Amino acid sequence: MGTDLTPRSYSERPTALEALFADRGLSAPFTLCPSSTDPATARAWLEWTTAGLEGLCFKRLTEPYRAGARVWGKYKVRATEDAVVGAVTGPPAATRTLLLGRYDRAGMLRYTGRTTPLARAVSRSLEGVLLPAAGGHPWTGRTFTAGWGSRDVLDVTLVHPQLVVEVDVDVARDAAGRWRHPVRLHRTRRDLAADAVPLFGA
Repeated sequence: MGTDLTPRSYSERPTALEALFADRGLSAPFTLCPSSTDPATARAWLEWTTAGLEGLCFKRLTEPYRAGARVWGKYKVRATEDAVVGAVTGPPAATRTLLLGRYDRAGMLRYTGRTTPLARAVSRSLEGVLLPAAGGHPWTGRTFTAGWGSRDVLDVTLVHPQLVVEVDVDVARDAAGRWRHPVRLHRTRRDLAADAVPLFGA
């Protein structure tokens, strides 16, 4: 007890942590993160995305803990998903980001995430495609923050929720089921109607 383990190698630190769990009888909500040097085992873990696994971290077995230093490798699981554009940031002629939603079982458009900043050519291609919202938009009066954990409020323009886009996402979600990190626009899906997009939470 009270021993600083940060100078020790990664191969030593998990052993001490396992001993602590055993000695103290720790259980949920505490859990030990599994680790392996077997590539086949690591590949199998990538199938756990439905259980919330975001990806893998790679650490050198001989590496001590280095606070504030980026010495780990990271592999994040990504997928493509469809969503409906419900609002934008930036002026209509130079859209900066898209705010996306999916309908729930009650027919309400639920906010599910925001794109990374759009390339200028992509933004120009959306001019005239994103139509101003008519009365009764489901997000009227709602505010949106700049990102997960942020309190900065975005200046958004509501648009008619008809355009479907395909986005590249990682699997991290917040407690409400929204994409935790900004997503990347892959393409517009003018061949797909808004009601054909998977339901929120699916």
